[in-house]
Amino acid sequence: MTGYDASDYLLLSGIQHFQFCERQWALIHIEQEWAENVLTIEGSHLHEKADDPFIREKRNDVLYVRGLPVHSSKLGLTGICDVVEFHRNVNGVSLQNETGTYLPIPIEYKRGKPKKDQSDIFQLVTQAVCLEEMLFCPVPEGYLYYHEIRRRVKVEITEELKNRVRLIAERMHEYYRRRHTPRVKTGKHCNNCSLRHICLPELLTKESVASYMQRMLAE
Repeated sequence: MTGYDASDYLLLSGIQHFQFCERQWALIHIEQEWAENVLTIEGSHLHEKADDPFIREKRNDVLYVRGLPVHSSKLGLTGICDVVEFHRNVNGVSLQNETGTYLPIPIEYKRGKPKKDQSDIFQLVTQAVCLEEMLFCPVPEGYLYYHEIRRRVKVEITEELKNRVRLIAERMHEYYRRRHTPRVKTGKHCNNCSLRHICLPELLTKESVASYMQRMLAE
């Protein structure tokens, strides 16, 4: 596939949901379910500060742009970067109303601390892939800023990570086309999910009526 039509784009932010829990992603992005808890509210408040499209400032050789819309036809994803720093670099690209050339560095803001999984990393890498496709320049690194630890974590944008992101995006599109909401393995992560009362993970561990009937008939 050469690329997706813009009408088929999925939300870039969904890649973080999908990696955390495929069922959560489907409930939000396919079944249009959503619920707020203290974690999502705090996260929204933090992003309101970062995603201000009216803030664009320059300090020395770095241009800071907030709330930058991005997309990738190859991934079929679209979204908004919290902050993109454009660093002056001879290997970069020209920017409107700016002299010289610049390389983009995406910065994604998160409310908590670094996660054990790679969900945040994949979201950041997806932003980098979008920037590379839109600006025709390399994006070798990005940063995750975690509010709880008050510092940035550097992420090298490797080919391996970009390939992982492409596979995840393909799976997201497959589920969306099929309108498929998967059953998943439950765990401790379910306790912090804002969709717990909608997902009802306790029921996922129980045998379905259809399965029970088939087993009874087989016996």
